[in-house]
Amino acid sequence: MTAPVCTSASDAATATQTLPYPSFSSYVRARQPVLLRTARSLTANASDAEDLLQTALAKTYVAWARIEDHRALDGYVRRALLNTRTSQWRKRRVDEYACDELPEPEPVPGDDDPAERQALHDAMWRAIMKLPTRQRAMVVLRYYEDLSEVQTAEVLGVSVGTVKSAVSRALGKLRDDPELVLVR
Repeated sequence: MTAPVCTSASDAATATQTLPYPSFSSYVRARQPVLLRTARSLTANASDAEDLLQTALAKTYVAWARIEDHRALDGYVRRALLNTRTSQWRKRRVDEYACDELPEPEPVPGDDDPAERQALHDAMWRAIMKLPTRQRAMVVLRYYEDLSEVQTAEVLGVSVGTVKSAVSRALGKLRDDPELVLVR
């Protein structure tokens, strides 16, 4: 779809009023929590997620005038997040080291205790972070962002079959993760 061509100031005001987000700042205010959640799922910690989102939003701001369909902004920003994260990953320096033991032992999941639910949540995220970047992105978009297989394929620029097979392999890895075996 193409945006209507505005010929006068009143036409421009009317076109601006019909857009879901008349300005970049209103878009960021409205969508930041959702986009930050997506960024958080692609990174190892909250600080990196905030940096990733800031970089993706800066890229979106530069392209704001060129984006014709403002209803597709979330997809544009998600793609910017993924591309930026992929670039960061390719340029990464290894400054984190794996250790044999966690600093604190994990509690054994049990009843409906909030602490146990949090432990399960943390274990799930650690397991997801072990997945390869592409599989992790597909699982996050598919199950945390609740996108369909078709939408996930569009966001990532791959076929639906690729999404299905990668998600299936990722779920198999999650089922076999020793940290999550204890919660079954």
